[in-house]
Amino acid sequence: MSEQQTLSAETRDQAGKGASRAIRREGRVPAVIYGNKEEPLQIHVEEKALVKMLSTGHFMNSVIMVDVAGSGAGGTARTLPKDVQFHPVSDRPIHVDFLRISEHSKVQVAVPIRFVNEEGSPGLKRGGVLNTVRHDLELICDAAEIPEEIRIDLAGLDIGDSLHISAVTLPEGAKSAITDRDFTIATIVAPSALKMEAEDAAAAAAAPEEGEAEGEAPAEGEGGAPAPEGEAKE
Repeated sequence: MSEQQTLSAETRDQAGKGASRAIRREGRVPAVIYGNKEEPLQIHVEEKALVKMLSTGHFMNSVIMVDVAGSGAGGTARTLPKDVQFHPVSDRPIHVDFLRISEHSKVQVAVPIRFVNEEGSPGLKRGGVLNTVRHDLELICDAAEIPEEIRIDLAGLDIGDSLHISAVTLPEGAKSAITDRDFTIATIVAPSALKMEAEDAAAAAAAPEEGEAEGEAPAEGEGGAPAPEGEAKE
């Protein structure tokens, strides 16, 4: 289960680009808390603390307890990060959206996938390559039971095999947010060397046999070619 984390915040009275730029110059990041039938709350958080949380790789599927101080809005809000905007050049976080949730509300989160037991895959042992189609799974689960990751076993997969969501065992109480198809998560594909060998073999099989090459002339006296002039025919 993903660990619950706490992030300190302060309210902000002004919104807009100018006010946001001023906040960022102070090493803070503008943010908003919304949802759960309450008014949106404009806040700002410390950039260093936010970057530290982002570096864990589990920020977007963790419950964040935002401890809000200032302007009589003190208190702790249970939230789930929904969006982080980054500067296109510096890649610094410039805005965060937090969704208010109750302790046991159903939430949709993107949970990272971790592939395990590669040594148990015959295809990978033969030099095959794991082609990852999805790096995370969109799940619906209890806010208090968000998994940190989904471990997927590769044992038994050979070259040409595909792994679909129907073959994945999800944690109890969790289900896929995509229910209209049995989507592919990963495949085991042949390495380039094997592909080239297969293509060469196919080309050789399609090539004409020796003696059937184009433009081969028929033997003398075998149909088609007229006898030289003045030479008697038998």
